[in-house]
Amino acid sequence: MTNFLIYGSYGYTGNLITKLAVERGHRPILAGRDEKKLGKQNADLGLPALAFDLSETQKLDSVLNDVDVALHCAGPFGYTYKAMAEACLRTGTHYLDIGGGIPELEAVAALDEEAKSAEIIMMPGAGFDVVPSDCLLKYLQEKLPSATYLQLSIRGVGGGVSRGTARSGVENIDRQGSIRRDGKLIQVPPAWKIKDVDFGRGPVTVTSVGWGDVATAFHSTGIPNIEAYMVFPAIMRSFMRASRYLGWLLYNRPAKNFIKALIGLLPPGPSAEQNEKGFSLIIGEARNEKREEVRAKLRTPEAYNFTAQTSIAIVERILAGDFKTGFQTPSMAYGSDFVLGFDEVTREDL
Repeated sequence: MTNFLIYGSYGYTGNLITKLAVERGHRPILAGRDEKKLGKQNADLGLPALAFDLSETQKLDSVLNDVDVALHCAGPFGYTYKAMAEACLRTGTHYLDIGGGIPELEAVAALDEEAKSAEIIMMPGAGFDVVPSDCLLKYLQEKLPSATYLQLSIRGVGGGVSRGTARSGVENIDRQGSIRRDGKLIQVPPAWKIKDVDFGRGPVTVTSVGWGDVATAFHSTGIPNIEAYMVFPAIMRSFMRASRYLGWLLYNRPAKNFIKALIGLLPPGPSAEQNEKGFSLIIGEARNEKREEVRAKLRTPEAYNFTAQTSIAIVERILAGDFKTGFQTPSMAYGSDFVLGFDEVTREDL
């Protein structure tokens, strides 16, 4: 079935998504800027492939008019989401992306009324960031409806980071300290808080980070205070702290470009073995003003593989007519148990 587009199909994550789509019997249209990389995918998979830049508005609209869903996989999303999202509104094409940047998530959320008028669903964060965590936090809100505070802690085990993820991280390096307080997004310093969280085998150090749920969980749950934490190597924590004082050096464009050039020397992403053996642990906590608390833990497959699974599953639901129009988070559209429909996902109350 050729009824959806994967833009950025040849990137590390886009390629995983494309291969899974083919395994599941789909024939998506592949697209992106790099004609050579698209040509290789076309030769390998026999799928239609179109090379064009998102700035080519007429070409973009023409392609979208021939599909029902656009799955946007080309980062850094801060530079790319707007053109695709606006084109989807113009053409009445359902919009999904696998980004997780807070500004981009909030920007798409602001398109809610326009999306409803266009009778489309717009769901950013259709991958690991934020499907499992969004579903987990919604589950906790359902268990404790009076909750006023959410905390999320994430640990990846045995996986790695793709070049695309690393480059997006560089672009967002000056925005890594976001929390939500009293319903408002607040900027805090990098590594603002460091604490210990037990993922099941004793305390592990986690560091505050601007994970996408700081944006989306507010829309999913209405809970006004949200913090997110992640396990980082000690050297990374030190770098994050140092960036408080070296911001002038790290946040300027030449510095970012230099770091991204170094990232280009790294492997494209985790190996197939890492993807197969790796997994992620996510702990959510919800608390109310009486200090009553509920906690739960998710275990999911490795993040990149899981992004492929969740994004294609959402595409399939939309193609089957199972969607709500407007801006949606995963749990808003499909409920807190959506994440439990995938192999190797378990949820445990703590």
